[in-house]
Amino acid sequence: MNFLQILSEIEKVDPEVYERLDSRRSVFKHMSGVGQKLTAAALPLFVGAVFNKAYAQTPVGADVNAVLNFALKLEYLESYFYNARTGVTGQMSAQNAAALALIATDESNHVSFLRAVLGSAAIAAPATTGVFDYTAKGTFPTALTNAGVYLAIAQSFEDTGVRAYKGAAPLIMANKTVLTAALNIHSVEARHASHIRAMRRAGLSSTTPSQGVAVSPYSGPTGAPKSWVSGTDGGGAVPGVTDAIYGAGNNGNAVSGITYESEAVTSQGGVNLVTNTTISGFPSSAFSESFDEGLDVGTVAKIANLFSVSGNYFG
Repeated sequence: MNFLQILSEIEKVDPEVYERLDSRRSVFKHMSGVGQKLTAAALPLFVGAVFNKAYAQTPVGADVNAVLNFALKLEYLESYFYNARTGVTGQMSAQNAAALALIATDESNHVSFLRAVLGSAAIAAPATTGVFDYTAKGTFPTALTNAGVYLAIAQSFEDTGVRAYKGAAPLIMANKTVLTAALNIHSVEARHASHIRAMRRAGLSSTTPSQGVAVSPYSGPTGAPKSWVSGTDGGGAVPGVTDAIYGAGNNGNAVSGITYESEAVTSQGGVNLVTNTTISGFPSSAFSESFDEGLDVGTVAKIANLFSVSGNYFG
């Protein structure tokens, strides 16, 4: 276990991680004092204790715990998915395979980070088999053996993650530390989504993901999507299955003043950007593409449960 690497990776999610620890020096001093007594089996427990101490300094309320545990479930869904990529990486360029490996590392770090914040309140880690079904109950029978289908699902997961984290922001607004860290993860998910979209557009064998020009229709398993969501994205990577990822959420139980609009919305802050006279010369798609829209927990759960063996793992 490379402790320095763990610190480096968590810093990407939470840039203030070192401030939450007593200091770099005190951590290493503490390690040097017990290092000779630690066995290989005990080291992960020690590292976990270090970060639990760091994040315990910022109390996390019960409601925030529920939000973070839901996010943790989503991160497990993604992390296990990327860890199961071995059946498709041989069908793509080495560069694309390396990109998936990096994304897999990011998702694993997200899991570790959320568990550190939640501490003893974190859910039990789901089993690596029998909990998630990446074929979506047979909808995608080649999910883990066909690279094109695999990337279509990956795009769907990342696009969902972007909306899920933004939708959760109002629910954890009172805890600024957790909010900042969650939005950092949100930005990482957005970068993942953009990169995977570029990979799909360029082609499996491309060594440069940004090659290729997005051509309508952008949707479908063999589509060449833009690097960002455009309107409702034609239903997404698998129209008829992934449409809900880009549509409006359920506003029935929304926090006061919060609405979960579809990704096609062109009004922000009560201003219709299409008809606003101070803005001209842009197509309506430009305004929808400029903003991410949050999605409520219930809608995200319904989407994610397509990949749940029980059909209700996400609630």
